[in-house]
Amino acid sequence: MSVEDQKVADQWARLIEAVARHQDRSAFAQLFGHFAPRVKTFMLRSGAGEAGAEELAQETLLAVWRKAALFDPSSGGAAAWIFTIARNLRIDAVRRDRRGRAREASDIDAEFLVDDQPHPDSALAASQADERVRAALAALPAEQMRCIELSFYQEKPHAEIASLLGIPLGTVKSRLRLAMDRLRGLLGEPS
Repeated sequence: MSVEDQKVADQWARLIEAVARHQDRSAFAQLFGHFAPRVKTFMLRSGAGEAGAEELAQETLLAVWRKAALFDPSSGGAAAWIFTIARNLRIDAVRRDRRGRAREASDIDAEFLVDDQPHPDSALAASQADERVRAALAALPAEQMRCIELSFYQEKPHAEIASLLGIPLGTVKSRLRLAMDRLRGLLGEPS
């Protein structure tokens, strides 16, 4: 990770720390402004509809507000932590949807549909998910990992990645697609 990238990662970590220690609304607003659109895009790419993606993005950032004290900057950075929360919420939403289709809505009291309490094992689940993602990323070929790092962690446009690496734009896109397919396979997610 370059010095510039480390500075950005440290900035996000400091903002999360400010939310955890002081419930700093300004810090949270910065986090929300940066990560909410990216989480929404992630949800759309994961198959969520427009409204569902928006809702899951908001749920993710709400969880960041509530769980900021659980963030460990040495565990992989703010972006990885936030996207792990997002991924777990997406999995929960898919499971709820599957269960909901199996039952009649009249069989469920509306008050039981929303559970705002954090799950006791959520920190453990997040840690385990983070470890799985790290292991899957480590299994990628170096050139695919570099493209993933530049695209998702440094948020560079594909054209800029091609320029930085001195490769054609199509090669960047191909490496990203291959890397994502491989990650899905390694993580046991449907394509």
